[in-house]
Amino acid sequence: MAKSNSAFMKPMNISPELAEVVGKGPMPRSEVVKELWAYIKKHDLQDPKNKRNINADEKLKKVFGGKGTVSMFEMTKLVSAHLS
Repeated sequence: MAKSNSAFMKPMNISPELAEVVGKGPMPRSEVVKELWAYIKKHDLQDPKNKRNINADEKLKKVFGGKGTVSMFEMTKLVSAHLS
C-alpha cells in the first residue's frame, strides 16, 4: 500500500493575494491547487486555443507576479511562492 506524501498534505499558510482566489488558509497544497482550478474554470480563464495556458484576471495577476498568461507548469511554481 502506498504511503501518502505527508508534506503534500501538510496545511500551508497562504499569502493574502492567493487567499483572494482560493480562500483563507491554512490548507494543504493539494486543496490550494483544487481551489485554484475551480476558480479558473468558474471564471473561464483557460485559454481556448491552448488549454495548457491560463489567462489571468486581476486577482490571478497578483499571484502570477503581474503576468497575463502562464502555463500550467509555470503556475505551480508561481503559486508555491505564496505558500509557507
